[in-house]
Amino acid sequence: MVWRNQTFSSDFILLGIFDHSSTQTFLFSLVLGIFTVAFMGNTSMILLIYLDTQLHTPMYFLLSQLSLMDLMLICTTVPRMAFGYLSGRKSISLAGCGAQIFFYVSLLGAECFLLAVMAYDRYVAICHPLRYTILMNQKLCALMTVASWILGSLDGVIVLVEVLSLSYCSSLEIHHFFCDVAALFPLSCTDTSAFERLLFICCVVMLILPVSVIIISYSHVLRAVIRMSSTESRRKAFTTCSSHLSVVGLYYGAAMFMYMRPASNHTADQDKIVSAFYTILTPMLNPLIYSLRNKEVSRGLQKLLRKGK
Repeated sequence: MVWRNQTFSSDFILLGIFDHSSTQTFLFSLVLGIFTVAFMGNTSMILLIYLDTQLHTPMYFLLSQLSLMDLMLICTTVPRMAFGYLSGRKSISLAGCGAQIFFYVSLLGAECFLLAVMAYDRYVAICHPLRYTILMNQKLCALMTVASWILGSLDGVIVLVEVLSLSYCSSLEIHHFFCDVAALFPLSCTDTSAFERLLFICCVVMLILPVSVIIISYSHVLRAVIRMSSTESRRKAFTTCSSHLSVVGLYYGAAMFMYMRPASNHTADQDKIVSAFYTILTPMLNPLIYSLRNKEVSRGLQKLLRKGK
């Protein structure tokens, strides 16, 4: 790997997203509130699915994995941002920056594939209900979940190796609140065009392929729902699928906007806002969407609260 002495002797500087004006302080407090809700919501979802035996099905197992990924994702970025804002220490070591990049990219990739697996699960449950235990048994569900984690981690390793192979000889100030890949490009004194092409290919694999699976799955689901004679069955299927599609829309929309545009079209402020949306806001919304629109989750939560009392 080619490194300049400046990279070894100096840490990166995260400029953050907030200053200490009254308005920015309020926004920072709002982000901490969102982080708290996301942390508690996803933790509660994981515990609820683990403790309630009625939720020990492939669908809810996948939902618990989604909550775990969201929990890890928000803990990768927000605590470090809060520490830097409150302490005034904005520097981050090369190892710390590399760790953020690895976990951030790995979790994003793993969540992409997991959402595709969740779409396949709904397809089998609605279109082939009598064969559901065969086509989506616990072993297959576990294998597809593990594959999602492995593929996401592989993407994280590829991006991390490429980022660490760049030379950084200009200012080490990162115009972001965490070590995002796109924010490191302007700091490199080497040609990043090859890496940008590789990153685009990774995005195609991690975003377009899962989206294709989701579109195909839900096109079949939509036809099956339209043919249902029972209004109650149609309503239940629509509620379950609309929750998943809401999460898919929030997640993939922001991720595609962020990573499938040319680097020349990126601006620091725009990237900060979009990144904050899907690394902070989306992990908070996911458990709320599923808990508010899913009767089984709401019923299980009420039962758990009654047991606690």
